[in-house]
Amino acid sequence: MVVEPKHASVNGRKRSQRPQKSHREVADELRARITSGELRPGQRMPTQAKLADEFGVERGAVRQALRILQSEHLLTNVSKGAPATVAPDLGKALTGPGAPPQPTMVALAPRIAAAFAAPHVEIDALCLTSVSLTLAMGEPLRQIHAGQLKPAKVDVRVLLPSRDIDLAFPTPVDASADDVDEELRRRWLAQRNAQGQVLQHNLLALRATHGIDVRVSFRALPFTPPVKLYLLNSTEALFAYYTLTRREVEIDHQQLEMYDAPGIQSMLFAFEQGAGLRDTTFVEQSHVWFNALWETISSELVLTS
Repeated sequence: MVVEPKHASVNGRKRSQRPQKSHREVADELRARITSGELRPGQRMPTQAKLADEFGVERGAVRQALRILQSEHLLTNVSKGAPATVAPDLGKALTGPGAPPQPTMVALAPRIAAAFAAPHVEIDALCLTSVSLTLAMGEPLRQIHAGQLKPAKVDVRVLLPSRDIDLAFPTPVDASADDVDEELRRRWLAQRNAQGQVLQHNLLALRATHGIDVRVSFRALPFTPPVKLYLLNSTEALFAYYTLTRREVEIDHQQLEMYDAPGIQSMLFAFEQGAGLRDTTFVEQSHVWFNALWETISSELVLTS
């Protein structure tokens, strides 16, 4: 039987009639299998030949996909010979430098917990309400109460917008709706204060329950931050944009449109000291920037309405 030329590859093997995937699409599929647990840490991958057959691509595309995942620290031992291996430390790979950005609620808690493994924990945060930070603190607090972590000292500094400014967001779509704007500001302020109080209470409680030296400080910014930033132990910087969306909110039984930025969904980018000149410089300059705000234009913040 003669193979039709259009169905034959250059090396004589029959080529899949499915649409050709790109090497990035192959990488995306394999990454999803790793992050979902279908491919486990330390497990050997299928051979490049099997992957090429499965995805209907040439081996060169498979090799490119595997190299992408190796650069993200998801795979080890990528070569033309033996099959690659899923990285043994996926927690670091999925949230550390080189990893794809992930939503704040996915990426922040494991990095905060890792930071609490240090004897002296230092966390600086710049954000809109501290909701994400307060939620992320739940994991290290759980591990401390379970006896899995025992730092000697914890220092947390948080920069939040001042109650005295006109917020850039959340804000009503209709700029003339002053009464709605004031209601949104009151809601934001109540959330800012409540989350800050919970964060402060949960951390300071570690003094009595575990004898940990804890300090929690807040200062107010004279502007609405367009980004959020978390600095961990002077070694990591986690950065995300507040991306505005238009949505409806019910106020006094009326549906009104507003611009808001749901911070827990913001994609978090990770940078680490020592992971290359670019990352190291970003971490260092982020500390310089945060300290400059803390020491110059910020003011005392009291968590009351």
